[in-house]
Amino acid sequence: MQKFKSIEIKKEEIVPIAEKMKSEGIRLLMIHGYVDKEGKKVISYQYEVGDTVEAYTVKGEDVLPTISHIYDVAASWPEEELHELIGVTFEGLKMRGRLFLPDTMFEGKGQILVTPLSELVKKTQGEKE
Repeated sequence: MQKFKSIEIKKEEIVPIAEKMKSEGIRLLMIHGYVDKEGKKVISYQYEVGDTVEAYTVKGEDVLPTISHIYDVAASWPEEELHELIGVTFEGLKMRGRLFLPDTMFEGKGQILVTPLSELVKKTQGEKE
């Protein structure tokens, strides 16, 4: 069974940690994110270190550095997803376009997770009489 270890970090530590992990052949499992009850964005970088999942978590930041130049698509896809869904900007990320949401929604910004369905329908399909 895998163990889990969570470590809170500052955004300046994201790239050095990713570079160290990559140089040691450690696999990036996933980058997760959500908006907490206080409205702060929480981003977690999870690595497989032996039999332990190490999660390095950054809280309350709207702009983070990309690690796509280190972990390629394993990082770029979740970074693009987090940008689209909760509005985190990843500096240096080469965006390929919208992944899930229509280009017309919210002037190109996400927030699907905290938006009522009725509002999403109005924004994406227009008001129906």
